[in-house]
Amino acid sequence: MHPAAEHSPLGKSSEYIATYTPALLFPIPRLAKWAELGVSGEALPWQGVDFWNCFELSWLLPSGKPVVAIGEFAIPCDSPNIIESKSFKLYLNSLNQTVFASLAELQACLVKDLSAAAGKAVAVKVSTLAEVEGQGVTALPGQCIDALDVTISNYEQPQPELLRCSSERVVEETLHSHLLKSNCPVTGQPDWGSVVVAYKGPALDPASLLTYLISFRQHADFHEQCVERIYLDLKNLLKPEHLTVYARYVRRGGLDINPYRSTGAISPQNLRLVRQ
Repeated sequence: MHPAAEHSPLGKSSEYIATYTPALLFPIPRLAKWAELGVSGEALPWQGVDFWNCFELSWLLPSGKPVVAIGEFAIPCDSPNIIESKSFKLYLNSLNQTVFASLAELQACLVKDLSAAAGKAVAVKVSTLAEVEGQGVTALPGQCIDALDVTISNYEQPQPELLRCSSERVVEETLHSHLLKSNCPVTGQPDWGSVVVAYKGPALDPASLLTYLISFRQHADFHEQCVERIYLDLKNLLKPEHLTVYARYVRRGGLDINPYRSTGAISPQNLRLVRQ
């Protein structure tokens, strides 16, 4: 378990506060997990963003009438901190009985509080239900590898030794799987996700990628660190010209978390999948 997470509200009984309380946000430094991966915070081997989507965002108009909306929060992947997910939910619930004179005032409040917790500027977008409904759901790009016939018996720890190349021929392709599962390192609750690997480099054996991803099944770690581990293991194997790894996780507690990591600058679209 991350040492800071022991002091977070995760896995503990919590009072739900319905009036604005920014102190509920609980930042967890990324540095300890980066050190586990052999990564220095001063020279990260990736660029990217963590998209958080909130489906339980509500506040009051000056008339007292409530509003419901969907929030999108883009946290830079190099921010000093992640925000512990239960504290994030508790904070958002604290807006439920809080009056905001305008949408701009609400968004400014969210930007200020979330940026302070993350340690770097967080982008905030608040959308109406109709706007999000109009976007629909999307399918992942590239080839789905889930139908491949593989055998695996060890699910406790990620096994990078399972990864292998099928040839030295350089290819540019995108592979995806819906079989990613890991566990919350504090509560042990399952985290379900879909993962995409897009790269240019020696041809990756798809079956080896699938068995590797399934080996996360009982692994305990936060969403962001799982994606960073996958990214680094593939980068070490392939030495690719470019590599992007991202995961779209199923929401829990009204929030879904979607980390993106890439060798270069990216501007991904935050599009929902069918399980989101």
